Amino acid sequence: MKKNFRKYSILILTVCMGLQACDKGFEEMNTNPNASATPTPAFVFTKALLDGSGDVLNLLQGTMQYTTSYNDVAGFGAKYILSQSQQSWTVFNNAYPKEINEIQQVIGQVSGSPDQVNLLSCARIWRIYCFSRVTDLYGDVPYSQAGKGFESANYKPVYDPQQAIYADMLKELDEAAAAIDPTKANFGAADLIYNGDMAKWKKFSYSLMLRLAMRMTKADIALAETWAKKAIAGGVITVDADVAKVSGYVSAGQDINKNPLALAMLNSDYIGANGSSNPEGGKFQDVFINYLKTNKDPRLGVLSVVWVGGKADTTAATQKGMSSSLSSKPANFVTYSEPNPATILQLNSPYLLLTNAETSFLLAEAALRGWYSGASASASYVNGISASMRQWSLFGAGGTISDNQIQTYIKYHSLNTAGTFASQMEQIYTQFWVGVYPNSQEVFASYRRTGYPALVPNNYVGNATGGKIFRRFLYPATEQNLNGENYQATIARQGPDEFLTRMWWDRP
Repeated sequence: MKKNFRKYSILILTVCMGLQACDKGFEEMNTNPNASATPTPAFVFTKALLDGSGDVLNLLQGTMQYTTSYNDVAGFGAKYILSQSQQSWTVFNNAYPKEINEIQQVIGQVSGSPDQVNLLSCARIWRIYCFSRVTDLYGDVPYSQAGKGFESANYKPVYDPQQAIYADMLKELDEAAAAIDPTKANFGAADLIYNGDMAKWKKFSYSLMLRLAMRMTKADIALAETWAKKAIAGGVITVDADVAKVSGYVSAGQDINKNPLALAMLNSDYIGANGSSNPEGGKFQDVFINYLKTNKDPRLGVLSVVWVGGKADTTAATQKGMSSSLSSKPANFVTYSEPNPATILQLNSPYLLLTNAETSFLLAEAALRGWYSGASASASYVNGISASMRQWSLFGAGGTISDNQIQTYIKYHSLNTAGTFASQMEQIYTQFWVGVYPNSQEVFASYRRTGYPALVPNNYVGNATGGKIFRRFLYPATEQNLNGENYQATIARQGPDEFLTRMWWDRP
């Protein structure tokens, strides 16, 4: 008996020693050698910038009647096809696992250190930029508990009311801008927007604040005025050198390093560069091209070409937009206008986030409302037109518009200051429509808020909205399955998960 006990004791001891040995190597064996337990903030910040600017929305180019397609699938944005409604899930599905999760990691890494206050401010500002894009498309969304899965295992975040989201976003921008200290470290080359220039980050923060403030004019006019004045006093973008843009894209190599809008447009339609082999049947829409031609807009040749004899022709008389009512490829498809490969389709061109043109038009409205005394509504409106034309020079020699062309256009398109408030708003935001292109998401937001430009909806057969331009995107179906309780709560509060349901700042 003693022999057996001794034998089994030795066996158990040997097994335990073996298990200890296995345990010593277990952690190493189950660690991803390509991942880091403590991510480098600068690297993750760069990735968050690329992802946050990379989620482009070609479908809204159709909705705002810049482009269209005879193809029902590709033409969802211009035709609102019911069977293609799932295309509206994309931003929600991409934003949370990518840029929002990434920027939350950065904030976690740089918080609590006075020496890293600028890194934290940049991360907070970029976080608000990313969240503003999501809430402006869907309304109530996960916000206060979003991006917490990794740190607190919260995989079912609540949906915050958009009103509360806006209140916190504005607070965050205010605090982040105020905390900037030019004597402290910055992200330097990891900052693809301003290369570490904190004075410009402060202007970006206040300009984003102005954008969000003006968004609230229908929902809470007093609050909109308060925040607009605070943004203006803080200092917004008023010169071309301060434009917020992602630079450093290249024309070859990995796709993440290429201008995301140009890449998306090329891959979907225009890489053939012949005007006829467009896989998704895309062209510029007649509404946009007709407006540019009728108003003798010098941007027409910068933006648009028609392929004639295999060559890109920018002649104004040749340009022709395609109707969004088409349901099959027309025989004369090659004769319709499409984006200029020498400018907007350049893979190494910058991606514009918030421009001098946009802030100038917002300041024009602020002046019209009596909230801004730094320049008249007319002067800010003119600045918006001028800046919107100058900015195309960033896209290469083909984008240069002369001062003479700009002044001639302005001469015939001055703001009618004797007109009604509504008529002046229509002028401002029709020029906004042209001047902020290709930022179709921002134009979509200003259209829902102001009603301008006065676009005529496309009542295409099989559309999801009864022939009306939709007001929001649909939540992904996965939210109903994986976060059902919170999804149902927000539906009960905001309204049905439908295209025509209006979010907080878009209520009539």
